[in-house]
Amino acid sequence: MLRREEGILYLVATPIGNLEDITLRAIKVLKEADLIAAEDTRHTLKLLNHLEISKPMVSYHRHNEEFRCDYLIKELKDGKNIALVSDAGTPGISDPGEEIVRECIKEDIKIVPIPGACAMVNALICSGIDTKEFCFYGFLPLNKKNRKEKLEEIKNINKTVIIYEAPHKIKSTLEDLKMILDEDRKVVLAREISKIHEEFIREKIDDILEKVDNLKGEMVLIIEGNYKKKKNDLCNLSINEHYKYYEEQGLEKKEIIKKIAKDRNVNKNEIYKLFI
Repeated sequence: MLRREEGILYLVATPIGNLEDITLRAIKVLKEADLIAAEDTRHTLKLLNHLEISKPMVSYHRHNEEFRCDYLIKELKDGKNIALVSDAGTPGISDPGEEIVRECIKEDIKIVPIPGACAMVNALICSGIDTKEFCFYGFLPLNKKNRKEKLEEIKNINKTVIIYEAPHKIKSTLEDLKMILDEDRKVVLAREISKIHEEFIREKIDDILEKVDNLKGEMVLIIEGNYKKKKNDLCNLSINEHYKYYEEQGLEKKEIIKKIAKDRNVNKNEIYKLFI
């Protein structure tokens, strides 16, 4: 590992379940780092023991992020290389990491991502729901007002939505979603990704609700976008604006005409004649 006058902050992705999902590069960085900043040192110790790595560790979590950040910046300025890990997955994604990254940028300290597992990505690619455009909401707010605002966004958004949720809150979250979603919007519950009891439940919300009482483990909800709203919005455009919308996405003329005809529920020949 290269040495500089100042150390490097490595954002190291760790397994979300199966310990074999750690990368060779992540192992190398953990072995060579001077210090490991962990969300829960006890949890990370299990991984380090599995990898036969022994390194000094310091806790870095939501409740000590502010004052611990100053300590880590000092260590980095003193030339120490630090590996930042969360309990599972990629640090900074609904986990501690944002604050130290911002401070490192302010102090011109080098930050290096070490890619690896991320629960939301793996849930999405197995969901069967559109992966072209998506919005990640992390955990929904507990505050009623903020939560209501987020649910309203989810109701109207025409992109795939990804939410994290804890097992003891999944039922109430599904009940909230049931109140705002059209019956035909698809929902997938992914849980225990990469673990023994990995499961993808691709059913209507009512059917999922019947099962959640006995479900445990880390959970991700994938929700289909409100494509009815998108279709209505597009149909409010002029034909030329509608055409330009798809043209800007890089589609060819033939494909654009098909899409416009489908959006407006007309014969594609009618649209074709307008663009001869």
